[in-house]
Amino acid sequence: MAAIADIVDYFGWRNVIALYVDDDHGRNGIAALGDKLAEKRCRLSHKVPLSPKGSRNQIIDTLLTVSSMMSRILILHTYDIWGLEVLNAAKHLRMMESGYVWIVTDWLSSILDTDSQLHSEKMDDIQGVLTLRMYTQSSEEKRKFVTRWRHLTRKNTLNGPIGLNSFGLYAYDTLWLLAHAIGAFFDQGGNISFSEDSKLSELSRGDMRFSSMSIFNGGKMLLDNILQVNMTGVTGPIKFTSDRDLINPAYEVINVIGTGSRRIGYWSNHSGLSVVPPEALYKEPSNRSASSQHLYSAVWPGQTTQKPRGWVFPNNGRHLRIGVPSQVIYPEFVAQGKGTDKFSGYCIDVFTAVLELLPYAVPYKLVPFGDGHNSPKRFDLLRLVSEEVYDAAVGDFAITTERTKMVDFTQPYIESGLVVVAPIKKLNSNAWAFLSPFTPKMWCVTGIFFLVVGVVVWILEHRLNDDFRGPPKRQIGTILWFSFSTLFFSHKERTVNSLSRLVLIIWLFVVLILTSSYTASLTSILTVEQLSSPIKDIQSLVASSDPIGYQRGSFAENYLTDELNIDKSRLVPLNTAEEYEKALTDGPKNGGVSAVIDERAYMEVFLSTRCEFSIIGQEFTRIGWGFAFPRDSPLAVDMSIAILELSENGDLQRIHDKWLTRSACSSQGTKQEADRLHLKSFWGLFVLCGLACLLSLLIYLIQIVRQFARHYLDLQELESAGRSSQSSRLQTFISFAGEKEVVIKNLSKKRKLERASTGDIDKDKSTDGDLNGSC
Repeated sequence: MAAIADIVDYFGWRNVIALYVDDDHGRNGIAALGDKLAEKRCRLSHKVPLSPKGSRNQIIDTLLTVSSMMSRILILHTYDIWGLEVLNAAKHLRMMESGYVWIVTDWLSSILDTDSQLHSEKMDDIQGVLTLRMYTQSSEEKRKFVTRWRHLTRKNTLNGPIGLNSFGLYAYDTLWLLAHAIGAFFDQGGNISFSEDSKLSELSRGDMRFSSMSIFNGGKMLLDNILQVNMTGVTGPIKFTSDRDLINPAYEVINVIGTGSRRIGYWSNHSGLSVVPPEALYKEPSNRSASSQHLYSAVWPGQTTQKPRGWVFPNNGRHLRIGVPSQVIYPEFVAQGKGTDKFSGYCIDVFTAVLELLPYAVPYKLVPFGDGHNSPKRFDLLRLVSEEVYDAAVGDFAITTERTKMVDFTQPYIESGLVVVAPIKKLNSNAWAFLSPFTPKMWCVTGIFFLVVGVVVWILEHRLNDDFRGPPKRQIGTILWFSFSTLFFSHKERTVNSLSRLVLIIWLFVVLILTSSYTASLTSILTVEQLSSPIKDIQSLVASSDPIGYQRGSFAENYLTDELNIDKSRLVPLNTAEEYEKALTDGPKNGGVSAVIDERAYMEVFLSTRCEFSIIGQEFTRIGWGFAFPRDSPLAVDMSIAILELSENGDLQRIHDKWLTRSACSSQGTKQEADRLHLKSFWGLFVLCGLACLLSLLIYLIQIVRQFARHYLDLQELESAGRSSQSSRLQTFISFAGEKEVVIKNLSKKRKLERASTGDIDKDKSTDGDLNGSC
């Protein structure tokens, strides 16, 4: 049953029907199959018992019932001869044609191996069937044994040799296993003795003479010897696990074709499905991933190699019951005609267009859900779909995590998300409108950088450029004038230092970006109508204590209370667009609401004719709408593929434009905040400029220190004595940094000439002294 479950999962089927003999053998087997299928997220949609003593007519009646069901994956678990009778009846009912899948347990492979000359009519009944055969390894010992068996049965039977199936091979190895165990039993001193059990006498009633039975005294020792056997037989290695199971159980997957069968793969509990013999995989780690599962292609009933879909709509005349919410707030999405059972709207048109793309017909009936006055809870309808009261649900169903735990959704056919809608008012221009493009923080940082750049350029140019020298008042004026004149690129002071030119180039680039952005933002503010709302975004709405409106029956209520932790007393359910409008117009002070939270798709329709309201901020959730089906419904997969095709060919957009074309009102928003320029948009430019200033100052400082070190002795001689050496050096460095570079160089050159002249005089005096001494 584990092998059958893996085969079902490998081909992507999710629902199967089990036909089984109604006894312990059949019931226990199907119970195990159900457990294994559940592990693969598959399920037994129907369990169909067959009486072991049932007539052919009873078999036909049962198969007729099965043929009216949706699933076409049939598992047959019964006995050999009776199983052939079931398949013959299925052939008679045309249930062995294209579209059906028959997987039978290993009884069929036993028949094929035993009776190699099975009648052609019986072979016609089982064409395309998949079955299993217990796997036995190929070996020289097995080949010789099969040859001896063939010679033996050819001589002693009238109808030719009897085939040897896997059960026969295991029976032969069982005898040898018992022989080894009994031999070990006697070697250990065991003997054959029996004793009576009083419990058996108490069970004797009527014809059941349990008292005549005895108990083998050496049973435990014999059982231990059996479990300890480690031998190689015609079936391969024989050894038992601690759970008393044979090691490495495996099956061959057999496909009945023509007058024989074909092996399309193997199954083992070590590696699952593969086309490689199991013993070749035992040396490798167990790998049961989906990518490692492989089978050769099969020929299915109807002589087709195309994998059957595995299900059809039942031909019992029953239509699918499609639940549709009685939408009373937005008829553009779903609306029921008055006095009729017909529906219209965007969701309905998408559903019908998708059905037309399916390669098969889908009989269905749309059933309204709700009282027609209040918007019904979508969660309740989806719960009924999960309980299979409805076969599907069509409408404006948002795909959320909680809902996907109940039902399967198709691919989303429209994107939507929760938004905030609030009243807005127009902003009139004022005398200070020119300050609006920048936020206060942006203005402050920009002004600081104007001053910083002016000071940095002054420091870099002060020792070289006469334009940046003079009295303190003049130098302060130069700094302010130079820095702010760069705003208009009208600075007249020339720069001679390479470092200051680098700083200035980067700063002018920053100014260019700032002025261009300021101009564009100011133009937008003065020419485009500005709107304002006391609600800025979802965070400001949550932080307030004002009441909030939402659509009754939507998932917004649970989201607001569970995810945003908004108190339920603040939430006001609304049923109609008119209630939306009245609650927003009245406001929280007059019994209304501060804002409404609903899905964007709804709000775009609502705002298309109500320009006094607007969407505030951005969507704070990202979801989509889909059609709902019961879990593991195969129709959901086909519908998803059709939705993708509808989107690719452009029909989905055309349906959207037909029902949900927006006007200019729905695209308006609070533009003032969007048009203002924030510091976060320009911090990279300011960081770049700041780094250029710091780097230039650092390089300049290193240059000053090196020059000071060269000219220090010359400058020290000019300073007055009597001060401490450290204080003298600091003041000398300050004087050096403030002095013009040309002056320092001239002074240093002058001191060198003076030293040279003094040295010549001292040398002359020394020469005169030597002459006088000689005399």
